[in-house]
Amino acid sequence: MKKIIALLVFLVITFSGFSQEEDQEQKRSVIQTYTPSILLKKGQWDIKWFNNLYTETKDLFGGPNGNQKQNIPRNTFFTSTVDVFTGVSDSGKFNLGLILEFRSNVIGGRKALDVLKFDGQRGSARSGFTSFAPAIKFNPIKNVGNFTIQTAFHIPLVDNEDENGVFLDQKGFIFQNRFFYDYSFTSGDWQLFSELNTEYNFGKKLTRDNNGNQIEGSFANNSLRLTPGVFLSYFPSSKFTILALIQHSQLIDVGNDFSQDFTALGGGLKYQLTDELNIETLYTNFVRGNSTGLGQTFNIGLRALF
Repeated sequence: MKKIIALLVFLVITFSGFSQEEDQEQKRSVIQTYTPSILLKKGQWDIKWFNNLYTETKDLFGGPNGNQKQNIPRNTFFTSTVDVFTGVSDSGKFNLGLILEFRSNVIGGRKALDVLKFDGQRGSARSGFTSFAPAIKFNPIKNVGNFTIQTAFHIPLVDNEDENGVFLDQKGFIFQNRFFYDYSFTSGDWQLFSELNTEYNFGKKLTRDNNGNQIEGSFANNSLRLTPGVFLSYFPSSKFTILALIQHSQLIDVGNDFSQDFTALGGGLKYQLTDELNIETLYTNFVRGNSTGLGQTFNIGLRALF
């Protein structure tokens, strides 16, 4: 009996030790602690490589009014973004960063994964680095540490938006502000994250020649895009999360004679591979809109924080 009691005590102590380790692990988990709302401490680095593949076979440009659903040959747009941020202030309230963007697009019924061939086939494919943006991230309210603003100025690298009928990226400057806020429920298993992305597009107005070829400017210049989003995450463990999301995007015409909007629903997973590295996957479906495509996105990203 004494041996049994001793064994039970040993198991209780061992289980308690594992529980304490799990509690500590939960506190250390990057995917729980370092949401986009949280700033880096001085000397920390955050590098994120995120890849988005959007593909569509339907859009809302058909009909006499230009906003009716129609079937179209498959178009696919691939965007690869690298975000690099570092903490630079002793107070941990200010970060500096750089954002680089690469795109590859294929149209005219080509397969979705053809965007990864980067073949530049005339009339059906284009690819290249399209923009870069210096950025800052800061905490505007001293007592609300989980509310931050990221400000970036995107500078285009494309000569023409359209070449041989293939769109690559908009040729215009973008002044972007992203507002981040997150809330963790007391249980620790659920987290709510919200974002409002605002983009003011400016530059020369889009002009074309008699053959419809672009001369200068961008279709999106002189417009304001507002994109609110809400993400709900559930953590089965500190290293793994399941999330659901809803996003809406509204492009408001302020002088370019073009506006659009769409709403997307989706979900995803995140997993903490090591103390420094995590991976995420995400899927979204464009469920409604005006003057937009009705496609799907498939996303995968790696994030290193050290």
